[in-house]
Amino acid sequence: MSLLRVICPMLVGAATLAAVESDIDTAIRGVLTRYLRFTTSELADLQAGKVVKHGLDSTAAGEVGVVGAVRINVPKAKFLTRVRDIARFKSGPDVLQIGRFSRPPTIDDLASLTVDTADFDVRACRVGNCGVRLPAAVIQQFEREIDPRAPDAQQRAAARFKQVLLDDVTAYVNGSPGRFEQYDDGSRPIRPLDEFDGVLGSSPALAALVPGLPDHLKDYPASRLPDADDFLYWSKERVSMSAAFITVTHVTIVCPSTATCVMTTKDVYSSRYIDASLAISIATDSVETPSAFYLVYGNRARANALKGGFSSLRRAIVERRARGSLEEYLRTLNAQVADGKRVKIFSYQLSAISYQLSALSSRVSWEPMLKAESR
Repeated sequence: MSLLRVICPMLVGAATLAAVESDIDTAIRGVLTRYLRFTTSELADLQAGKVVKHGLDSTAAGEVGVVGAVRINVPKAKFLTRVRDIARFKSGPDVLQIGRFSRPPTIDDLASLTVDTADFDVRACRVGNCGVRLPAAVIQQFEREIDPRAPDAQQRAAARFKQVLLDDVTAYVNGSPGRFEQYDDGSRPIRPLDEFDGVLGSSPALAALVPGLPDHLKDYPASRLPDADDFLYWSKERVSMSAAFITVTHVTIVCPSTATCVMTTKDVYSSRYIDASLAISIATDSVETPSAFYLVYGNRARANALKGGFSSLRRAIVERRARGSLEEYLRTLNAQVADGKRVKIFSYQLSAISYQLSALSSRVSWEPMLKAESR
């Protein structure tokens, strides 16, 4: 083997590494490679203007994760301003209704939320068999207080559902007792707080980016970061032909430096599909072009529907489809933000993963899909 044949690949590799190092902050690049598993070639593609994405290793049954990144040729402040206007930012055909909670939350914040029988049917809700995620005590409360045969049963059920949702949100923002600690709508109890702790423990990039951010999310508001910008919003969304779901999301934005801001979105409540979800967005300035920035988006989610028989194949299906949806989202976001248009992308409150989960973990049978995948 000639010396030239040995040296040339080394020179090419060194040149690629130098290119990657030239435009992404050194500390951020370290997080991307160590914790989010971006390769040198992916970072080179990212700097070249390509969308990059890959799956993340699952750490528990029912968990799936993806991460992707794109370069956007506008100042990151423009992106963050749009995010704070959450109702406009999430505007799209899949977002049926949306609203931001006040500080403190009030029942008026939920005035525009409609709860019909497709969202919550009090007549068909019993402990162990209910169409939405609720604790046993709350389900039994509905049974005691509402006569399903009464003509105003749905109206009263909708009002009561909003109140218990507000009670859960109020307990969350105050750090007081009263959170939904267990869902008893199915044959297998789901403990969302424990599931979230597991997802959080599988996300070491958070502490590397912002020390104290994991505690901020785990123990909010007791361990709140002093410089964090927090807000909660609710939304009612539908994906394709699946049943609509009602969610509450906690958004945290914190900037550890002038060049980098980190945003997390935490699932506080989801009426269907999701046991726990945590998304992280990293917006970091281009070193060479401060008027451009890199947006890195990653999400881990857990869903009961991804457990049990064929769970590995189910996760593989969801992850592959989530990667495709994530790439579509990043491309669309890049084009629309760069063009200065209002961001009208498909609903992304729980990320590409969550939307794939909502479509794939609905009441539709997995059997045809599993057969198709195994061919």
